[in-house]
Amino acid sequence: MSPQEKWDRIYSQTGKTTPPVCAVLKENSHLLPFTGKALELACGLGSNALFLAQQGLETEAWDISPIAIENLQKTALQHQLPLTAIQTDLTTLDPSPDQYDVIVVSHYLDRTFCRSIISMLKAGGLLFYQTFTAEKVSPEGPSRPEFVLAGNELLKLFSELNLLVYREEGLVGDKTKGFRNQAMLVAIKVRTSDR
Repeated sequence: MSPQEKWDRIYSQTGKTTPPVCAVLKENSHLLPFTGKALELACGLGSNALFLAQQGLETEAWDISPIAIENLQKTALQHQLPLTAIQTDLTTLDPSPDQYDVIVVSHYLDRTFCRSIISMLKAGGLLFYQTFTAEKVSPEGPSRPEFVLAGNELLKLFSELNLLVYREEGLVGDKTKGFRNQAMLVAIKVRTSDR
């Protein structure tokens, strides 16, 4: 089964219920610019993209599943939001640089695409990233190594950006509390002259 078929099946079964906005975006939305162009990668049903558009950002949302994209387009039209949903396969994409003021990635990991994410950000652009870690307290999320982060790996993948927020709690302390099973990062692409 291809990735597109897999996700089409999932979105066909889950219906049109949009999941909650990811924690990294919800908890740090005060960092968003007042205007600009935003992108949610591997958007699924697009809860983060809808949130970005509701904040007044001109938003694009990309996903491999045409079923997810069709549902998102309908929701955006219904609420008259500045959102364009595009069906695309990120593994075959060669995106243009310096396009977005904000990029959001939630529960998706393709290490080969991280350089493209950095390139797509404008100078001063923000990256909000959250995904699963290998070290977890419950079986939530994927288990295959290619789809989970090693300890502090998110910091390394985006080390050329300036860090604003980072959280990864692993197995430290009271494992029944806190932000577990995932890592989150907010970082900014500094202008070359600011380095």
